[in-house]
Amino acid sequence: MTAHRIVFANEKGGTGKSTTAVHVAIALAYQGARVACIDLDHRQRTLFRYMENRLDTEKRRDIALPGTRFTYYDGESVEELEEIAAEIGADQDFLLFDTPGKDDPLARYVATTADTLVTPLNDSFVDFDLIGQVEGETFKVKKLSFYAELMWEARKKRAHSTINEAKRDLDWVVVRNRTQQLQARNMKRLDGALQELSKRVGFRIAGGLSERVIFRELFPSGLTLLDKGQLGDLGTSHLVARQELRGLVAGLNLPVPTRPAVVDEPDLAVAAE
Repeated sequence: MTAHRIVFANEKGGTGKSTTAVHVAIALAYQGARVACIDLDHRQRTLFRYMENRLDTEKRRDIALPGTRFTYYDGESVEELEEIAAEIGADQDFLLFDTPGKDDPLARYVATTADTLVTPLNDSFVDFDLIGQVEGETFKVKKLSFYAELMWEARKKRAHSTINEAKRDLDWVVVRNRTQQLQARNMKRLDGALQELSKRVGFRIAGGLSERVIFRELFPSGLTLLDKGQLGDLGTSHLVARQELRGLVAGLNLPVPTRPAVVDEPDLAVAAE
């Protein structure tokens, strides 16, 4: 069995990439999936540190939580990375990569090998510039970015490959993490540009996390909003954030195996209404 590769990649920082990656990984574990993670951001190691904190909380509270295999890679060799991926991803349903928020050769490489590529964006034209440029007056897409062209070429190459006919297509999902409310006119412009570019390049658009502060507060404990029994009473904002997470996981449309869900999260795959 070959693990389904999920790559979280964005060459811009501050888009909630690692936060999204961690919570998707744990959400999959709650659904009964076997998940392995490789953190390629060897300086910050946010995903790696989050999972370490989760293990520490388990030991400290003497509890068992759904989790993942995890490691980080701080080298530069594609071959060595693939060896680590083969080892940690053996017998796993998903192999998840978290990449640094910068232009990085290994990040580009794993993006082109992804089965599901997840690119979180803040709702702004500053972040949109990663995948495309717009006209200053009309806000129509005038040019693909280098990153979008790279993904476009990777998809074409995979589609025409005769080396492995069973190779899965690259499903590119742009996740809109909203950090602030946009004016209605700007929201309409951004919506139009994203829809136009999605048709040209072939990515899908999914709703993300509107308030990431709630998720970041959980970092020291390694807990997530899915760990209901460990969080005490939750406020309305926490419940909304958890429902957004469920909607995000459903929107990724991942091939989750049919195994019993863990603990009491039977409705993880239900999209937010």
